[in-house]
Amino acid sequence: MLDVSKEVELKIERAILEASKDGRIPCAVARRIAEEHQVPIRFVGNKINELKVKIYACELGCF
Repeated sequence: MLDVSKEVELKIERAILEASKDGRIPCAVARRIAEEHQVPIRFVGNKINELKVKIYACELGCF
């Protein structure tokens, strides 16, 4: 498991929730969140799952 600070983890969660519409988030946005916070895509994917948000328009099969 990736060791990130609680502050970064909360920022990622907030970014996911702000970017999601109707409980869904596009793959490209999830990838951008990972890039902006310098964490692996898988970390963001796990957070998305924890928040019960669905990913759509998946481009690379990363999630």
